[in-house]
Amino acid sequence: MDEPIPTQQHPDEPHSAGISQRLNWLRAGVLGANDGIVSTASLVVGVAGATTDTTAILIAGVAGMVGGAVSMALGEYVSVSSQRDSERALVVKERGELTDFPDAELKELEYLLRQRGISEQTARQVALELTDHDPLAAHLEFELGIREDDFANPWHAAISSALSFTAGAILPLVAILLPPPDLRVPITFVSVLLTLALTGAVSAEIGGSSKRLAATRLVIGGALALLATWLIGTLLGTTVG
Repeated sequence: MDEPIPTQQHPDEPHSAGISQRLNWLRAGVLGANDGIVSTASLVVGVAGATTDTTAILIAGVAGMVGGAVSMALGEYVSVSSQRDSERALVVKERGELTDFPDAELKELEYLLRQRGISEQTARQVALELTDHDPLAAHLEFELGIREDDFANPWHAAISSALSFTAGAILPLVAILLPPPDLRVPITFVSVLLTLALTGAVSAEIGGSSKRLAATRLVIGGALALLATWLIGTLLGTTVG
């Protein structure tokens, strides 16, 4: 009977290609939602501290949501585009070196394998086999730590960021607009902090870190942001009024 391959023995482990990119997108989505929650909640709470006018709060909240989503999308698009351009330039450079200096590149690959604890003889054999199979992929992975099939799409990143920010921003908008004026701020505080605790736990689960610590950091940071903007709105509303 043939022995099962390692991925069949451990089906829950992320062996598939592109897992790093998918996890990065998932983390970016959680972070984008957190940004939408905190920034929009801080904005509407600050305005609510200055006025009870529902229209003013709605305009400020929607403007903040749209502006934040566009800003997040633009930032992600520029960042991922720059990263992808750099990675593509490295691929072109590495392909040229393999064409012009194949022997030197083979020795370099052998050296990189030896640096990972592989014996000289085995490293030589592995380098030869990898070069016969796909020299460019081998050098990209062992020398540069990149894979061509993992290159991120800037449009996907931009759209994902904008959608996650918008999804996060909807919560504080609903929380601040639906209750009566005297309960708006307390309800928004509670709902936002509970949601931040949840998203902090989710991000920690994705990254394999402490859920309690991640949730605590987000809750404390969110509470400080909400308190600061509410105080500023209250002081300015009293002064201007």
